[in-house]
Amino acid sequence: MKQWMSLLGLIIWFGLMPNIVAAQAVGGYAAGCQFEAQALPQQGPGFYVLRASRERFYGQASLIEYLQHLGNQLDQAQFPSMLVADIAKQRGGPFAYGHRSHQSGLDADIWLRTPPHTIDRHQLETLSAIDMVDHARYTLSPHFKDQQRLLIALAAQNPKVSRIFVHPLIKQAMCKAYGDAPWLSRLRPWFGHSKHFHVRLHCPKDDIDCEPQAPVALGTGCGSELASWINDKGGTLSSTGKRKPYRPTLPKQCQAWVKQ
Repeated sequence: MKQWMSLLGLIIWFGLMPNIVAAQAVGGYAAGCQFEAQALPQQGPGFYVLRASRERFYGQASLIEYLQHLGNQLDQAQFPSMLVADIAKQRGGPFAYGHRSHQSGLDADIWLRTPPHTIDRHQLETLSAIDMVDHARYTLSPHFKDQQRLLIALAAQNPKVSRIFVHPLIKQAMCKAYGDAPWLSRLRPWFGHSKHFHVRLHCPKDDIDCEPQAPVALGTGCGSELASWINDKGGTLSSTGKRKPYRPTLPKQCQAWVKQ
């Protein structure tokens, strides 16, 4: 026994024991990583996970709890379930393709279409998103209905939310539907979000190495700021063509933890 205890002491002394780290988001949303991430179950009350084969369904506890709570709200209200797309990789960091953010386990994409009445694992891998914007006419499409408005409204009301990115026309529709609701400030117009909305949570209060984004401006954001986005019809992001993989400089804590 003494020999084993001596050996254990040597292992600890030379730093060979694996580091025990607490769950935390490190760095920024677009240049960071995460430790002790949790996996969102592939389905639960009020939600399904899309493209599980990509293994992008890991997040910090606050985000996983937020998504499950939102799913429960939908289920209890007998609303259609939501379709959760990309969250983050298990260790975070940049994806091989796609988003620049989603690196610290505090971002999640939720599709604006609703799932079919019956859905299986194969469909969750192959289902296509539905565009809520008629880009040629620059108007909302008939697919954007009350159930989409209600889903976004429920998602935005949670105080954990820092901001939610939506297409400018969707922000405009929410302003018309909800007037001066204080949570409207969290809905941020951003092109490229006409098929899904992107939820971003605040840094957890104990994560001292998590870099927060600047607070949203006071007010609903339904006035001149939104008008500038609506008038910028040429700003719509194109989905065609390939972009080089995004490889930011990660914080020191992430550099050996994340493979780029």
